[in-house]
Order: sequence, then structure tokens, then C-alpha cells
Amino acid sequence: MQPEVNSVTLRTRSLSRNYGARPVVQGLDLEVRRGEVVGLLGPNGAGKTTSMQMITGNLAPTTGSVEVCGVDLLEDPVRAKTHIGYLPEVPPIYRELSVDEYLRFAARLHRLRGASQARAVQIAKARCGLEDVGRRLIGSLSKGYQQRVGIAQAIVHGPDLVILDEPTAGLDPNQIREIRALIRELRGGHSVILSTHILPEVESVCDRVEIMHEGRVVYADSIVGLQRSRRGTELTAGFQFPPAVDEIAQILGVTQVEALSAHRFRVVHQEGIDVGAALAEAAARNGWGLNMLAPGHATLEEVFVRITQGEEEP
Repeated sequence: MQPEVNSVTLRTRSLSRNYGARPVVQGLDLEVRRGEVVGLLGPNGAGKTTSMQMITGNLAPTTGSVEVCGVDLLEDPVRAKTHIGYLPEVPPIYRELSVDEYLRFAARLHRLRGASQARAVQIAKARCGLEDVGRRLIGSLSKGYQQRVGIAQAIVHGPDLVILDEPTAGLDPNQIREIRALIRELRGGHSVILSTHILPEVESVCDRVEIMHEGRVVYADSIVGLQRSRRGTELTAGFQFPPAVDEIAQILGVTQVEALSAHRFRVVHQEGIDVGAALAEAAARNGWGLNMLAPGHATLEEVFVRITQGEEEP
């Protein structure tokens, strides 16, 4: 029985992995729903790849559980894996095969035969923009098209959960845009977990972000929630005749001032204090020529740096 729309396709509980005495992933609780694109982020060594290997059944956890569409991955791995599509950072392609040959091979691995196999290959090719290159050798394709082939093999069997590890690494800007558009399109019938170091990519295509640090999830929020997270305590101010940072910092309620450019500043303030009015008054009094005053919000990059460099409590 297929899961319903918006149902949970992945649920991990207390998922952990140790290498000897060293914990690499600790207590990972993750829930992903159908139609969601979740960005899994973290600095090198945070435990992202190990987590994805456990979720896909390529690595046994030390403790914890993984359920894919309600099927326990440890108790019934063959059935659970029918719901999973996986693109590792290095696509598992055979350069000496044509695109059609390779996708038929991938479909056979998922036990598709005859008309079902032909239909599945055709659908995957259409979704990934590969209809015109079916007879070409994979080794003759550009890196962008090879990535498309890698994604096609991950979705050829119609999985409920698609896991993509650095799918745009090494691509040029046009290829990156094409792959991002494809990832957005995938959310229509799948859940997607996207691991990437390109933070604007996460803000562009993801619905939710999970940041890992030292083996734990230390930040989890929707992209909309992220964008709202600091609007209440930040302002962006622009001046025709900009003052020194110290002059702005002296205004009552201001806790931090950062120069974004020669004329623009990021002003952090205490909650409940109308710093905007005080800033406008000081600008008028001192002739700073205030020409912009807007509520600010933290970018994903700012949140990522603050958390992973210990500037902010998770």
C-alpha cells in the first residue's frame, strides 16, 4: 500500500554510529514528509555522509532505528530499500554504457522487467531531460548530463524518498540552475534529502534545513522560519554621510553594529525597544542622511557560521 500524500516517508530515532570509541553521529532524530525537500548541512566531519549511509542501509547504526514508509530498515532492509533512491557524491555510473543501457540495468536491479521497465526508464529520462541522449555513451556526456543520469538512476523505480549528496558539485552555473530546477520538480512525488555545501542552494530549493555539528542536529527550522528568525531584533540602515560604528553603537538598545559596506550597517538591538525611531532621530540630529531603514533577517550562512563556530547556542 502506497503512503498517502504528506505522510511520513522517513523517521529516524536516536540514530547513532561509533567508530571504535569515537561517536560520529549521536542521537539523530529526523522526520521527512512526502513533498518536502530537506537540506542536511554541516561542516566537514559533522556526520552528514555517515547519516546518509545509515538512512540508505549502506552502514549499520550502532544504536537507533530507521523507518522508511513505515518499514523498519534493520528488520526488513530489502523492502525498505524499495522506497529509497540514492545519488552519492560520486555518481555510480558506468561510462562505457549508453544512457539507455545503464538505466535499464538500474531498473533491473530494482526488479523491474518487461513493459514496466521500459516505462520506468522512459519516465526517468523525461523527468531528467535525457530523452535526446539515450543512445550516447555516458562517458561522452558533460558533467551536468552525467549528474542527470545519476539522478535518473535514483528515481527510476519511483522511490518515495530520494537522497542526493552534493548533486551540483563541480557543475557550471547553467548546469547548477538546471539541476536545481530538477530537484524542485522532484518534490511533486517524492521526499528529498539534499546534502550540499552551497548554502544559497538550500535557500533556493529546500523547505526545511537541518544543521549538523559534531554528530548532532543543532539547528532545525523551515526556510520561512529562518528568514523570520531575527527580523524582530535586527535592522539594516543606510546613510548618505555614514557615521562611525561606535556612534551607532551608543544609541540606547543597540547591542551590536556591523558595517556591511561604506554606507550600510547591520544593527542588532534588544527586544521591545524602538531602535528605528532612535536611529532616525540621531541621523537627523547629526546630519547622517538616513536613506534606508529596513528590518533585517539572518541568512542561512550567518546562522550556519554562528552555530558551527560556537558563536551561538544551538
